[in-house]
Amino acid sequence: MVTRRPAFARPFATLVAVALCLAASPPAAAQPAPPEPPTLSAADRAAIIDDIAAKLDATYIFAETAAAMGEHLRAQLAAGAYDELVSLPDFTRRLTEDLQSVSNDRHLRVGWDPNPPPAEPDPEDRERRRAVFEERMRTDNYCFRKVERLNGNVGLLKLNCFAPAELGGATAVAAMNFLAHVDALIFDLRDNGGGSPSMIQLLTSYLVAEPTHLNSFYIRESDETRQFWTPAHVDGRKMPDVPVWVLTSSRTFSGAEEFSYNLHNLGRATLVGETTGGGAHPVRTQWVEGYPVMINLPFGRAVNPISGTNWEGTGVEPHVAVPAEEAFDVAYAAALEAVVERVEDPARKGPLAFLVESIKLRQAPVELPAAQLEEYVGTYGPRVIRLEDGRLFYRRGEGAERPLIPVGEDRFLLGEMDEFRIRFERDANGRVARLVGLYDDGREEPSERSDG
Repeated sequence: MVTRRPAFARPFATLVAVALCLAASPPAAAQPAPPEPPTLSAADRAAIIDDIAAKLDATYIFAETAAAMGEHLRAQLAAGAYDELVSLPDFTRRLTEDLQSVSNDRHLRVGWDPNPPPAEPDPEDRERRRAVFEERMRTDNYCFRKVERLNGNVGLLKLNCFAPAELGGATAVAAMNFLAHVDALIFDLRDNGGGSPSMIQLLTSYLVAEPTHLNSFYIRESDETRQFWTPAHVDGRKMPDVPVWVLTSSRTFSGAEEFSYNLHNLGRATLVGETTGGGAHPVRTQWVEGYPVMINLPFGRAVNPISGTNWEGTGVEPHVAVPAEEAFDVAYAAALEAVVERVEDPARKGPLAFLVESIKLRQAPVELPAAQLEEYVGTYGPRVIRLEDGRLFYRRGEGAERPLIPVGEDRFLLGEMDEFRIRFERDANGRVARLVGLYDDGREEPSERSDG
C-alpha cells in the first residue's frame, strides 16, 4: 500500500469537488431544454443494471457491499420490481433507492444525464465542462455567503460548499484576513453540502499553529492512502488560539462533515446544532456504457488520523445538540461568554456581559397578556409607547419606531438591538410610572410618565 502526503492534492481535490460541489452550486444560466428521456425496454434495464454492477465491483470502496448491491439489483430485476419503470428518470431514482437500501451510502446515486460526455475522450468537451463548472463557482462567489464581524468582536463565516482552493482560494484568503482580529469565530455550515478537501485544508490552516494531518482517503482500486495536511504558510494572520464554533444541521454533508469532524477530533472547535448527514466517501462520476445514465460512485473512504475511522452512516454529533435554527444564537452566546472570560479591561468586559445577557434573553421571549401590554402604552418624556395588533412599539422623538420584545416582567428588548434594553417601573399603586433605558455601559436613563 502506498501512502502519499500532498500539501494540496489538486487533481484529487478537483475530482471530489466536481462530484460534490455541483450539488451545492446554484443553477447555471438558462440552458436549452434537455431532450426527452428515452423509453426503456426490459433489455435496456438489464443492460444498465449489468453495467452498474460491474462498475460497483471494480470501484466501490467495499467489495463485499458492491457484490451485495449488484445481487440485489439483479434479484429485483428478476422479481419484476422494475417492469413498470419505462421512464429513465423513474428507473434511475428507483435504482438509487435500492442501492442505498443495501449500502446506506448517501453519496451513491444513479441519475439520468441528458448531456453525457462523448464515449471517446474529447479534450474540448472536458474543457467545456470544466469552464461551465468554474463559471458556476465564480457566480456563486465560491459558496462564501456571509463574512461578518458581529457585536463583541465575534467573527461569522457562512459557507455553503467547499469550492476547490485553486478556484476559490483568493476569496477564502480575503475572508480569513477580514476575520483575522476577531476574538471568537463561528463557521455556519448548516447549508453546506460538501466539496473539495483543498478548501478544507486552506481554511483550517488559519486555525492551527503548525502543519496538521487532517484526514486521509483510502482508495480501493489502487490500494493507496492519500493524506491531507494543512500547509505551513498562510497569506495573512493565523488564529490558532481563537476559540471556534461550527454550526451544523442534518443537511451538513460530506466535505462539510469532514471540516466539522476534523476540528472536533483536534479539539479545535465546539460543534452546535444537529447531527450531520453521514457521508464520508469521496465520489467519482461514471457513465453507463451506451446510455445517458450517470452514477456517482464512491471509490474511497475517509480515515481520520486521530479516530482511525470516519462519520459514514452515523454523521458527526455536535457537542451541543439543538435544532439547527437555534444553533446560531446558542453558539453566539457561548462565543461571547468565552470572550468575556478572556477580557481583562473592565470598560470592555461590562458591555460584553450586557450583550451576552441580551442574547440569552432573546432566546427565551415571553408572552404577556393583552391587558398587561395596555398598561405600558403612553408617553414617557420624549419616548412614546403604542400598541398595535398585540405588539408594543417604541419611538424616541423623531427616531425610528422599533418593536418591544417582552423578556420578563416589565422588561423588554428593543427590536434587534442587543446593546440597549428597557425596564418599566411601577408606583406604589402598581401603575406603570417610569421607563428606564438600560445601556451596555451601565448607564440608566429614566423617563417619567407624562401622559397623566
